[in-house]
Amino acid sequence: MINRRSFLIRLACVLLVAGGGALLWLPFHTQMELDDWAVTLRERGTPARAVVVDQVTKSGGNRSPSSSTMYFSYEIDGRTHAQEVACFEVCRAAGAEVSIWVNPADPGDFVTDFGQLSGHRGRVQGVLGVVGLAALGVGVVLTLSGIRRRRATPPRRDRPRRVEPATGGRGYVGRGKRKRNVRP
Repeated sequence: MINRRSFLIRLACVLLVAGGGALLWLPFHTQMELDDWAVTLRERGTPARAVVVDQVTKSGGNRSPSSSTMYFSYEIDGRTHAQEVACFEVCRAAGAEVSIWVNPADPGDFVTDFGQLSGHRGRVQGVLGVVGLAALGVGVVLTLSGIRRRRATPPRRDRPRRVEPATGGRGYVGRGKRKRNVRP
């Protein structure tokens, strides 16, 4: 019969590995969907010209790297729109013109000529991916250590011990290096 506690520990390890794997998969899946959406916007979107109004770099300090953001201004159907784009690979200076393709259903949604989508997309999924990687690593280590421990030590069987009475009126003599409670 399987010990209930060890079963729950094994189950928790398996769930940790499965959950960590799912969270690690999420950013890759999201990035593939965003890439597909960028292609769709280039095919079906309304072409326009955007001007980089400003570029802001925020210092991350000691805990995180600095992040840069470009602020765009563009006109669609006689209305001026403003939107931000995170600088990952390309960051244009203020005053530069950029070709964009705008979603006709949502004028705040566009893709640039260098493949960057508007807004800051995928940040939450990225953080969840890091959490998933950590959970997956911990789950694998715990699962493997439990398997190794089970193979190395045989199962413990509790047997009742025989108790023998002391003989000759003498006290208990332990099996240690030094004898205790022994009268000379």
